[in-house]
Amino acid sequence: MAHASEIILAHASLADRFVALIAGWKDDFATRQAYRQTVKELSSLSDRELKDLGINRSSIRLIARMAVYGN
Repeated sequence: MAHASEIILAHASLADRFVALIAGWKDDFATRQAYRQTVKELSSLSDRELKDLGINRSSIRLIARMAVYGN
């Protein structure tokens, strides 16, 4: 069965673009906050707890980045 769809591209108004910009900033801020919180929580663990998790203290930032940003 074939389906046809019509895509209408509407130009975003200045207000729409501004709202999208602010929403992007809020998302970026929330992501950075999650990264900082992850680093803070992992850093607060003792060396023994980190070892139990298989994490070196030197790799905390890398692990936090991978967890939050997926890189």
